[in-house]
Amino acid sequence: MRLLLGVILGVLLAIGGAYVYDSAQERPTTTAAAPRPLVNWDVAAVKWNGLTTRARYEWTRLAGR
Repeated sequence: MRLLLGVILGVLLAIGGAYVYDSAQERPTTTAAAPRPLVNWDVAAVKWNGLTTRARYEWTRLAGR
């Protein structure tokens, strides 16, 4: 149980750290050498939406049996 809690906490800390780092970076509008964010949050949001949609579909399918 402690291992599972530690893994979940570690994942949340890693995602939170990446978010804080990315949100603290300044975004110059017209610079070729602009620092890139660690995470492409737009793509992550689309993937998360797909995952939750699929999980809801599967839960509904399994609960309907």
